[in-house]
Amino acid sequence: MTSPIDDLHTVRDFLRYASSQFAASELYFGHGTDNVWDEAVQLVMRTLNLPLENNTLFLDARLVREERQTILERIKRRISERVPLAYLLKEAWFMGMPFHVDERVLVPRSPIGELLKNGLQPWLGDTPVNRILDLCTGSGCIGIGAASVFDEAEVVLSDISAEALEVAQSNIAYHGVEDRVRAVRSDLFENIDGQFDVILSNPPYVDAEDLAGMPQEYRHEPELGLAAGADGLDLAHRILTGALEHLSPEGLLIVEVGNSWVALDEAYPDLPLTWLDFENGGSGVFLVTAEALRAWHQKT
Repeated sequence: MTSPIDDLHTVRDFLRYASSQFAASELYFGHGTDNVWDEAVQLVMRTLNLPLENNTLFLDARLVREERQTILERIKRRISERVPLAYLLKEAWFMGMPFHVDERVLVPRSPIGELLKNGLQPWLGDTPVNRILDLCTGSGCIGIGAASVFDEAEVVLSDISAEALEVAQSNIAYHGVEDRVRAVRSDLFENIDGQFDVILSNPPYVDAEDLAGMPQEYRHEPELGLAAGADGLDLAHRILTGALEHLSPEGLLIVEVGNSWVALDEAYPDLPLTWLDFENGGSGVFLVTAEALRAWHQKT
């Protein structure tokens, strides 16, 4: 790709150019945007530290050479290396909140964010939420998002990866929630103490076949955060086995298993899992109550 650095000058120029370059390339959009235009807007505007919305005031602003060079370099890497945009920006948005991200963690994209925005209603009802566990937290986006909704709850972010927890800890500080949110290194429930009113988890759930056929963009993400055995359920089995001990009597367990949901549903025909629907896209997330888990454990 030859550099057009002397031909493009305004924000509008770069939005048009990025859109054209992306449209002519074999990119996969699955890390926060789903089309050429939104990808271009996010790359250009966030590289310039400009807002993603209400930004028409800036469209005809001229860019200095350093800004133009940075944008062009990121466009080139997005296309030639198929690097997810979030890693180029070192930033991803979840529940309308910015988070630090890099190749140590998956790019935030869980539909669990929609549930949190709705306060986990109607499933939570009047149950008070004092403690929340975000299991397999990665960047910490789900747990910190939960802390923003349940603003008096203590939140524990847990992950087996020390590198991921470094990113999560940076996001705890970034959002100023050190007084209520802490990070714990743990292999699922191994180092987790006490009970929680809500356990949220977006664990690795990609089966071997899907992992082998993933678009190139996903190969920049840590495999530890994706791979979960032949059927994608290695961690889901362990979560269902161990969650009851850490759920309060009226607690909720909410877990994302993506495309592995069919295999999970077939594996637990006697467990009343509620598969959730989403207005903004996404699937493969189940909810089960502590009461239902308790009854199932007693049967088995």
